[in-house]
Amino acid sequence: MSAPTRSRQEERSAATRQRLMEATIECLVKRGWSGTTTTLVAERAGVSRGAQLHHYRTRSELVIAAVEHLAEVRVAEIRREAAGLPQQRTQAVLDMLARLYTGPLFVAALELWVAARTDEELRAALVPLEARFGREAHRLTVELLGADESKPGVREAVQATLDLMRGLGLASLLTDDSARRGRLLRQWAKILDQTLREA
Repeated sequence: MSAPTRSRQEERSAATRQRLMEATIECLVKRGWSGTTTTLVAERAGVSRGAQLHHYRTRSELVIAAVEHLAEVRVAEIRREAAGLPQQRTQAVLDMLARLYTGPLFVAALELWVAARTDEELRAALVPLEARFGREAHRLTVELLGADESKPGVREAVQATLDLMRGLGLASLLTDDSARRGRLLRQWAKILDQTLREA
């Protein structure tokens, strides 16, 4: 096979895998873990069942690949959102994090967390990826807040911020919690500013 032909084939394969990843995440958000089947993913991705099976032979392979893809996309989304934040940042950082933790990528991740509780193979793949995402989210939050974690209480305040965001994300799953969330974020911004100033 010539190099240009091989290159075109590799590009097509990469595009197919990308469509499958996006379709898997979309299915997780719209149908949940139990409704995410390889047949439905292939259909949503616009690829044949054979093409899907060529890249990912089982549902587990497909979902584990999607987990890795999801972790990368979530980190990229934080970086992209962070690039547009204003200088007076605490409230803006909290608002950005709240959007990320109530958006579709969080919903997809949550579906996987619940499934991984009883699926050993999925948990083995998910735990290290979530740990990596958690470290990156923590590091970026520290950076965006201009926080000095060598000072007492600052690391804990940053971690409490991320834990709060996860809780707010869960609270928004069943009902529109935006009004209460806004009040909580404004109050937490004051507490966080005070903690960072006094540390």
